Amino acid sequence: MNIAIMGFGTVGTGAYEVAKTAYDINVKRILARHGREGYENLKDIITNDIEDIIRDKDIDVVIESMGGIEPARTYVLACLNAGKHVVTPNKNMLSAHFEELTETAAQNGVELRFTSTAGGGIPWLFNLMRTKRCDTITEVRGIVNGTCNYILDSMYDKGADFAEMLKIAQDLGYAEADPSSDIEGTDTLCKTVISANIAFDALLKEKDIPCYGIDTIEAKDISYLKNKGYTCKLLMNAKLSDGKIKAWVEPVACPSTSLEANVKANNNIITLVGESIGTQSFYGQGAGMLPTGESVIQDVIDIRDGTKMRYPAKQNNKYTAGECDEVRRYYIRHNKLCERIMSLVDTYEEKDGVFYCMSKPVTVIQMHNTGNHCKEKASPMFFAAIMD
Repeated sequence: MNIAIMGFGTVGTGAYEVAKTAYDINVKRILARHGREGYENLKDIITNDIEDIIRDKDIDVVIESMGGIEPARTYVLACLNAGKHVVTPNKNMLSAHFEELTETAAQNGVELRFTSTAGGGIPWLFNLMRTKRCDTITEVRGIVNGTCNYILDSMYDKGADFAEMLKIAQDLGYAEADPSSDIEGTDTLCKTVISANIAFDALLKEKDIPCYGIDTIEAKDISYLKNKGYTCKLLMNAKLSDGKIKAWVEPVACPSTSLEANVKANNNIITLVGESIGTQSFYGQGAGMLPTGESVIQDVIDIRDGTKMRYPAKQNNKYTAGECDEVRRYYIRHNKLCERIMSLVDTYEEKDGVFYCMSKPVTVIQMHNTGNHCKEKASPMFFAAIMD
């Protein structure tokens, strides 16, 4: 099988390295703006013209590892319309254009595979799809961002502040120079869209899902929760409730004995709940050059071996997004108790001018709206849902 790789950065290079060890897979073309140090021997197959891939009838599968939304989306659509299968680890593009991309693949009778978009090297989406074939999934949840988990775990273990651990995460290559996608929860949001759409045969969009990240957390939050027996993690959540999909992303105070609380460093844990199979969790490295590269090539091998994938489609859409009215209790920390925050509070403690609160049972959307209101007023608060 002849394949092409569009984008030769970290993931594209990882896919190339793994492809070299796979049976009957030949990398025929690599789309890159320039060569890559250490790969000078590939100069004959590197091109900067997408048409060299689209027009080549010998190329069966195209790996899109460019990142971002454009021109990746345009190139992927062109490949699908040219009758080529596509494999992508690009969660941003897929989350933003899920319906368009999956429908285009279906219309052209080709595969669009993306099991590395959530969980990286963990076979999460693969097993979610497999379980869904003969079971009803009722919930998916988990830690899906290794950067945030590394920061939170290090703050817990070392008592360090957020800015210090973010800088170390950047130095180690876990966080980008612009870390906003990770710490504001956008990366987790994209993975929630994709996971929920697969789990529930849905066509959710990012706007359907409330999202609050960890960018306002401080060492005092970690310390306070630790003394109460909790560890803070950033979780995705999506579940069926009253015939609707309720999905959200937020920090969660996990009991120290829970699986989630004990996920260390930059690892992930992702869980599905099925009516027949019950609860299953998947743990491991959620990112990295070779783990993600292997997941990409596993998709290529599935295509080569004729394994088909069924996409959510409008005509099969049983479930749509509902308002996120799940009721939870929250830890809240703020420097002043305005009327809006006080309306949510059950009990609080004050120490050195800082208020540490436990909320009454409130809805997810209520809590997120309050947090976003405080951010808009340049008076950011931090909150975390209390895991039962």
